[in-house]
Amino acid sequence: MWHTYINATSIDDVLKTLAEKRERARIVAGGTDLILELERGVRTGIDTLIDVTRIPNLDRITLDEDNVIHLGPLVTHNHCVESKLIRERAYPLARAAWEVGAPQIRNRGTIAGNLITASPANDTITPLMALGASVTLQSLNGTRAIPLKDFYTGVRKTVMRPDEMLVDISFPAMTSSQRGTFIKLALRRAQAISVIDVALVLDLDSDSVRSASITLGAVAPTIIHAPEAEAYLAGKQLTDEIIEEAARLTMNAAKPIDDIRGSAAYRREMVRVCTKRGLRSILDAHEGREQAEMPSDPVLLWGKQKADGRMQKTHETPQSPIETTINGKKYTINSGYEKTLLRFLREDIGLTGTKEGCAEGECGACTVFLDGAAVMACLVPAPRAHGAEIVTIEGLARLASDGLPPEGQELAPVIQRLHPVQEAFIRHGAVQCGYCTPGFIMSAAMLFEEKENPTRDEIEQAITGNLCRCTGYYKIVQAIEDAGRIEE
Repeated sequence: MWHTYINATSIDDVLKTLAEKRERARIVAGGTDLILELERGVRTGIDTLIDVTRIPNLDRITLDEDNVIHLGPLVTHNHCVESKLIRERAYPLARAAWEVGAPQIRNRGTIAGNLITASPANDTITPLMALGASVTLQSLNGTRAIPLKDFYTGVRKTVMRPDEMLVDISFPAMTSSQRGTFIKLALRRAQAISVIDVALVLDLDSDSVRSASITLGAVAPTIIHAPEAEAYLAGKQLTDEIIEEAARLTMNAAKPIDDIRGSAAYRREMVRVCTKRGLRSILDAHEGREQAEMPSDPVLLWGKQKADGRMQKTHETPQSPIETTINGKKYTINSGYEKTLLRFLREDIGLTGTKEGCAEGECGACTVFLDGAAVMACLVPAPRAHGAEIVTIEGLARLASDGLPPEGQELAPVIQRLHPVQEAFIRHGAVQCGYCTPGFIMSAAMLFEEKENPTRDEIEQAITGNLCRCTGYYKIVQAIEDAGRIEE
């Protein structure tokens, strides 16, 4: 899929390579879109990938002295979900990030990558547009800041040049008088692309609206505002009649198409319904019920100790081997440079417990732990394993039994005890055909690292990225609940 893979350690490294390679190079942060596009042949002519995940301090969320929030280019969707600052001062973005994919996807996918992919159905663009965000692009020739409303030129098209890197996303933090939300309509509860989505930010003066920002996703070639509805709301109280008319005007701004996810007529009507629902939720929030539909302590599938995976010097393949630690054992591999981590684990390491169910990040059968976070191995490039710590289903029992051995020592070949989740799956008959089982067990095991006594709702959150094609999820959920009782 690619020839050269560079694990960069500084922005200067990245910019120099972009200046040299230009259209033949792409930056990888999460890579959840890019890897699929390369595998499907949608992106052609690319021979170099530049991995920026080893560059320090790019995953920070900060508030400056001017009350402007800044997101670094490595801020993931789960960073936004977890951030108290984002939840309190940019709730529409937190809610949109929570709606993206599943925990494994949110652990890899970045907000910057979502913006750059430029699909009108990408969830986080809509709230950032409503919040008045800008992006900062950097090249060897300097930097430029561009309002997000001017960043897009069409479907999957931006003004970004081949030699530029997005280094910052910024937007004013919501004030105490502002309320906002994000409403997404999709064909299923998780792992779904928007049929439509709506972001609303209102500045309220008691019961009246000072100003309104309403943006729509998946109803036009780019994310759009609903200017008539925004103007109509200014100076008015949020009565039922006003909400109804504002929703109708917002519907009129939508210019959707018919496609496999929904007809144009259905989309327009759902814009009206979702706008009405969003305005009503803002009114409810103004009365003290804010964020009622989002978990207060959402499941992230992060371990207690996340490794940062940083390196002292730039690493480039195929010139250098991939040196990694998998299930406590060190490997030096001179192959697999052009593969996904899933194929690398199965074909080059010989660990076939991690399954390929869809190779699109949809089913979760390939879930592994990468530097302490659950991810989909099918969407991670194999060279990202260099310098990383990885745990697969083969190492889970040993991890539970004895812990990982000291560095440089291999694990004992005899497994004394299965992980409590594995034991519970056997006891409850949750294995079924067994194909999806490794992914479910990995997600559940990471859940117990994160939360000692997860509720049923948290268990269901943890496995939203894992699909079972046999029967159902009752025994799986029961097994995970039982494993929690054993852990106690």
